[in-house]
Amino acid sequence: MGWGSSKKEASWEFSSTNKVPTRTPSIMGRARGCIKVYSRGPVYRPPDVERLTDRFSQVSVTQSHNVSFGGSNVRVTNNGTSADLSLDKSSGSGLVSKNKYYYGFFNAALKLPAGFTSGVVVAYYLSNADVFPHNHDEIDIELLGHEKRRDWVLQTNIYGNGSVRTGREEKFYLWFDPTQGFHNYSILWNNHHIVFWWTTLPVREFVHSNAIGSVYPSKPMSVYTTIWDGSEWATHGGKYPVNYKFAPFCGINERELRMEGCVSNQRASCSRSSLSSLDPVDGEQFAKLSSQQMTGLDWARRKHMFYSYCQDKNRYKVLPPECNAKQ
Repeated sequence: MGWGSSKKEASWEFSSTNKVPTRTPSIMGRARGCIKVYSRGPVYRPPDVERLTDRFSQVSVTQSHNVSFGGSNVRVTNNGTSADLSLDKSSGSGLVSKNKYYYGFFNAALKLPAGFTSGVVVAYYLSNADVFPHNHDEIDIELLGHEKRRDWVLQTNIYGNGSVRTGREEKFYLWFDPTQGFHNYSILWNNHHIVFWWTTLPVREFVHSNAIGSVYPSKPMSVYTTIWDGSEWATHGGKYPVNYKFAPFCGINERELRMEGCVSNQRASCSRSSLSSLDPVDGEQFAKLSSQQMTGLDWARRKHMFYSYCQDKNRYKVLPPECNAKQ
């Protein structure tokens, strides 16, 4: 994913007893006023699918995350169970998990900024670029403030072993208004597949097949939530940049965090070869989608996906091998 230099800043601990910068950011201070103008509402009613999030326990922000950058734009709320992140002209902001995970289920309930959000990028993703800068893995959910329609576009992407030259993007219009209330955005990652979810529906499945090979993410990753200025990356080379007249862009409001998987320093307890290991997302129920989940996946892709790299023959004269593989 494209990112600004601010994302490379050192992480800051919430605890005052650990490494805190000399200029400690006010993470518990008052939030500045937010301008809210317009956002479109939901369009379609999705099929009923079991809430996968109900199988996992919630964790608090302060227990599970540090500030990754833009500390003055991070405000922890509700006794540490949630957080507000904002973007202004000085900086975006972000959180990073305290642990690195080797497979797992990851969820955040997010409420996005309303109004004119061209160039604003909200991302919930896994990455190990800080440890493996030349061969990193990454699993992305990116919400893009759209330059023409006044609603958000959701993009997913996957990199494995530094495969950044081949973008594997898929883009969707949402069937709900992400600025009105909280909605779940989830990633399931195990040895069998990567599945992207929002609300209760799976919207993309990336199967770990022979065609994927080394492209499949295979190293422990941290979990990030960020809001930042993606004008040059997300809006046709800066054609529709962020308009700071509407700043600060407030709410990412994040809560209902769920992160359950193999913590990297406990990797010995996780198996990559069986369906009965101690890996909490490697059991039979997580090896493949149920018929109900497949119905939801088909509905989301037929009605709401408007771009897939596997259909972009102008971009790829020879499509990536998984596009032609039977999954």
